[in-house]
Amino acid sequence: MTLLAGCSSGQAAPAARATASVTASATTSATTSATTSATTSATAQAEAGRLRAALLPAPGGMRVVHGPETGAFGALAATRQGLEAARKAKLERPECAGAAQLDATQPALAGAPAAVVAYASDTGSITQALVELPSPAFPAPLPRRCATYTARVNGVEVTYRTRELDMPRRGDESRAYLTTASGGAEDTQVGTVVLRRGAVVMSLLVVGREVEPSGLYELGGLADRKLAQAVG
Repeated sequence: MTLLAGCSSGQAAPAARATASVTASATTSATTSATTSATTSATAQAEAGRLRAALLPAPGGMRVVHGPETGAFGALAATRQGLEAARKAKLERPECAGAAQLDATQPALAGAPAAVVAYASDTGSITQALVELPSPAFPAPLPRRCATYTARVNGVEVTYRTRELDMPRRGDESRAYLTTASGGAEDTQVGTVVLRRGAVVMSLLVVGREVEPSGLYELGGLADRKLAQAVG
């Protein structure tokens, strides 16, 4: 499974061709299109701002290393960097790259309002992403074949072993995983919480030498309460 976090990218309305032959109906159509585009962009920005308010503040002892960043999910720098890293890695099972995560390459998801922030300390990092989907949806569970696979990252062979955790339910739906990456100088663990509250999906990644499930559950609970206060 690719361990991704989730810049605004608005699309201008098509420009009307200024010629003497433009009819009144064509002018009205162009004006309506421009108005609709502007309204959609303003709405998306407002929704992304609401998601930003739902992000966790910096935990004690950690500093901000990215964001808070808001905008269309597919256009976020964190999303693009994650997709680029996945493309560069040589996976034994390429289909496992985005397993159990939101697929930012899908048009409906790529344009969805999102917010992301990342914190780090000398011992680990936390990345949180919030995405408001067009309609309620939740990533499918991790396929069994993706529980263990290998990948070559920057010339080093890494083995990923993932197990699902028995986390108390958060939001309307939730799952938690613990991944151990073995290879290179030392092993690394990644705790993942994915939850849905209404049409908003949250991804929370905790990276460190050792990630305690109990601490992951607590952080997931804090994130869910913050999300509930912001979006209802």
